[in-house]
Amino acid sequence: MHEELVDHLTRSTSLGRGEALRVIQDVLAYFDESTDAYVRRRHRELQGQGLVNAAIFEQITSELRYRAVAPPELSLRQLRRMVYG
Repeated sequence: MHEELVDHLTRSTSLGRGEALRVIQDVLAYFDESTDAYVRRRHRELQGQGLVNAAIFEQITSELRYRAVAPPELSLRQLRRMVYG
């Protein structure tokens, strides 16, 4: 799986094949996270850093634009529903 990418990483970094494969799997798993799960996770993380909801939802909105497959633009109401149900 992803042999060409594993080869590229082993050539361009100091990673061994096993390490490169684990990095690839971690990155793919990160980007496989659903939008709902991402929003809930980031809300918890940012809340843990002491941010208030207004700043949290602004941050999450800006981050969603840069996901590997960006979801459609979500309203503040949609984001709140993901977090609070």
